[in-house]
Amino acid sequence: MASGGASAPGVTQWATKVELTISCDNLLDMDVFSKSDPLCALYINTSGSHWYEYGRTEMILNCLNPKFAKKFVIDYYFEMVQKMKFCVYDIDNNTYDLSDDDFLGELECTLGQIVSSKQLTRSLLLTDKRPAGRGTITICAEEITDTRVADFEVSGCRMDKKYLWWSDPFLEFYKQTETGWQLAHRTEVVYNNLNPIWRPFRIPMRSLCGGDVEKPIKVYCYDHRVSGSHDLIGSFQTTLAELQVGTHVFPAEFECINPKKLKKKNYKNSGVICVKRCQLVKDYTFLDYIMGGCQINFTIAIDFTGSNGDPSSPRSLHYVNPDGYNEYLAAIWAVGNVIQDYDSTKMFPVFGFGAKIPPSWQVSHEFPINFNPANPFCAGIEGVVQAYQQCLPQLKLWGPTNFSPVIDHVTCFAKQALRQNRASQYFVLLIITDGVITDMDQTCAAIVEASRLPMSIIIVGVGDADFSAMEFLDSDDKLLRSPTGDTAARDIVQFVPFRDFQGNSVALAQNVLAELPDQVSSFFNSYKLKPPNISSVSEPS
Repeated sequence: MASGGASAPGVTQWATKVELTISCDNLLDMDVFSKSDPLCALYINTSGSHWYEYGRTEMILNCLNPKFAKKFVIDYYFEMVQKMKFCVYDIDNNTYDLSDDDFLGELECTLGQIVSSKQLTRSLLLTDKRPAGRGTITICAEEITDTRVADFEVSGCRMDKKYLWWSDPFLEFYKQTETGWQLAHRTEVVYNNLNPIWRPFRIPMRSLCGGDVEKPIKVYCYDHRVSGSHDLIGSFQTTLAELQVGTHVFPAEFECINPKKLKKKNYKNSGVICVKRCQLVKDYTFLDYIMGGCQINFTIAIDFTGSNGDPSSPRSLHYVNPDGYNEYLAAIWAVGNVIQDYDSTKMFPVFGFGAKIPPSWQVSHEFPINFNPANPFCAGIEGVVQAYQQCLPQLKLWGPTNFSPVIDHVTCFAKQALRQNRASQYFVLLIITDGVITDMDQTCAAIVEASRLPMSIIIVGVGDADFSAMEFLDSDDKLLRSPTGDTAARDIVQFVPFRDFQGNSVALAQNVLAELPDQVSSFFNSYKLKPPNISSVSEPS
């Protein structure tokens, strides 16, 4: 078997989980012929002046008053000062890097300030601390105590035509709060369709109605416009209790009413929204799965292509200095030290790719660095480091840089695990590389396939190469598509350039592992798989 196993670590520190909802008003308009296309990135301070990116919202086209649907879930520690920075950008291109986008302002605060205010509204500031025009940011905080979610299947029929013969409808669900209506969920747009069927989606109960099935919910149906000035088709008000009545045979039907058309003679509605399924399910947390016996299997893949340089030269990325350091080893230590706490055996399979290996000296894109295909495991992170140092002199660094073979390798084991129909194993592949992928099409296809399996991929880029291709794979804003048009089921890739962390291994580990707990829990919950030892975890409320 080629992936190490993991069971419950000794959990010593507990945190309260807090969900943050972001909205902005009166943003600077940086676009000449249209409005700004804003996105909000959240940065967390780890030490001194170092910030790492925790996550980012979706980008909203042509909008100066955005309400972001994507929320941030943060661990809140009362005893710690948790510094945060919310940076808003106008997205002008398709690159992942935000430094080439227009900066619309930022807010620096602590998580404690947000939690104590419950809803915090502040002016956005430019880098020189001047106000960013009249721009403001509002952050709403809510403690996560209810882990139930509502699974929806929704369609529409006979929606009003908004442009010639068609409409491009999407839905927005709003929760009633003390300060007004808060966006809970936004569906995708179904283009050119008066009888849309939206993809199944889920909304946490806390986001939809605060756990109260009789609390009012507003649903708006809009016709999507590229300009950002979406045209209201109609809306209705309901409750979760009413939504739950619907079935595939007898959907719950809600008339969309457009207030501007109410005075028209013979006006009935602007279409009907059909809720075929609204089912409450219990969501388990990452800790529920870990403490319930789920094992995290950690595999490492190391880039041994020629672009790294001759390992005997101090200019090589594989050169190990007298202190036993290089960027590859630093990345292995940083990520491995965190992951190994969740691994009962502490035995990690480690593979190299892109080198000619003895005795045949053929190029291999998937070879165990201990040269033992039957047992590619290394004992602990110390064993990984030792095997790496021993194999370096025996290799001829070559090329090309192919990721798909090692991804396919781990995918095989993830498939076997999924066939057991139990949440007993999850696989994490760490790829450390110095540059551009050669087999991009095959890698995209491999990642799309892996997105439907209990598997995540972490990519750490070392050196000063152009990593734009890696950023493309880390599809935070939209899901990755394979060359054949197949779309990933979820985002499973997290990429970080090592150079951004200036040797701060704690910050590096926090950044690359930030998304992993949610990836684990959301995957198993979506397949309705409970923790293996259900008696050892408390039932979700």
